[in-house]
Amino acid sequence: MPVMDIQAIRGILPHRYPMLLVDRIEELEPDRIVGIKNVTISEPFFVGHFPDFPVMPGVLIMEAMAQVAGVLVLSQIPDRDSKLVLLASVEDAKFRKPVRPGDQLRIEMIVDKRKATIAKMHGTATVNGEVVAEAGGMLCKLADRI
Repeated sequence: MPVMDIQAIRGILPHRYPMLLVDRIEELEPDRIVGIKNVTISEPFFVGHFPDFPVMPGVLIMEAMAQVAGVLVLSQIPDRDSKLVLLASVEDAKFRKPVRPGDQLRIEMIVDKRKATIAKMHGTATVNGEVVAEAGGMLCKLADRI
């Protein structure tokens, strides 16, 4: 059973179609989270991103990782309706293998350091146990909603 289904995620993240890139959260701990993104051929980016060899753009894999990190940060604050989590930086991003339609991304993010409004994390995205992408340092910043 997922810890959070899509409805719970929609209650935490402000993202909506086509930019909501997390389908469920499977594990949630104070400094660790695991999220799932099901990659389907009906994703809007497949129309123009290598249409004869459809692969998920690396920048969207990083965005999915950032959204999973955002769920972790926002799930731990009481006034989350008045906050956003913004991606401030990504260090050591690597893309190991293409992600194709039909794949299921398993995204694991771990907190390295946390301050009042900033969390630095590292994480991996895997498909069938193989690393497809990783980020050595992802900096997320809490900001007030305007």
